[in-house]
Amino acid sequence: MDRREYLKLVGAASVGVVLPGCTPTDVEKARTVTARTGPDGTFSDYDLQFFGPSEFQVVRLLADVIIPADDRSGSASEARVPEFIDFTAWDRERYRVPLRGGIAWLNQACRDSFGADFASCTDEQRLEMAERLAWPEVAADDDAPGVAFFSLMRDMTASGFYSSRMGMEDLGYMGNVAIPEWTGCAES
Repeated sequence: MDRREYLKLVGAASVGVVLPGCTPTDVEKARTVTARTGPDGTFSDYDLQFFGPSEFQVVRLLADVIIPADDRSGSASEARVPEFIDFTAWDRERYRVPLRGGIAWLNQACRDSFGADFASCTDEQRLEMAERLAWPEVAADDDAPGVAFFSLMRDMTASGFYSSRMGMEDLGYMGNVAIPEWTGCAES
């Protein structure tokens, strides 16, 4: 399968519609190719393109720290954001070193702080590490590589989530819908 066909299939699976030039068989094939990760971090039909299994687990866990499930929508991993990040790293060389190096930095920082790799930390420890890296203005100078990695992951997670079907539903995005009469913005 070439890259163009793969992207067409991934797009069809994430939106859940048949796109121009995309048959219903393609949509079903895409759903198989982009199978979700399970709650234990394993993945069934999705073939990793760039990350190894332990790196992918870190990406999955960190993406869910960045966008956890709430009462409006599911988590980043439920929207298949880790697969999006894996494919993007495989497709775009400029992300490979920052992502792989960032995962290594994050694991070492967690070992230094908590005595365990990121994946082996508790949920509270993962959140504490994310808080430590999320605010560049107040982060320690020694954390600069981790801050850069976290910023990249936050951007990629948000991009993947809000371009997914789940993310669009979370935003209330209706698509290209004609509005016969404009009544102004909704009250917030």
